[in-house]
Amino acid sequence: MKVAWNTHIVSTPEVLRGKPRIKETRIPVNLILGYLAEGYSQQDLISEFSDITTEQIVACYARELAS
Repeated sequence: MKVAWNTHIVSTPEVLRGKPRIKETRIPVNLILGYLAEGYSQQDLISEFSDITTEQIVACYARELAS
């Protein structure tokens, strides 16, 4: 699945001190990547964080690879 990460990931100084986060949430990208590194699946994350989608999780990966 190809996703344009910049449509799902934002960074604004007034929210989470500018840390990259999933748009319209306070969920930082590094939190999602940390869970994935620990072995959580995308479905686990969607169950845990009901506000996020598979596309947003893929966007976290894509943003990390782009930086």
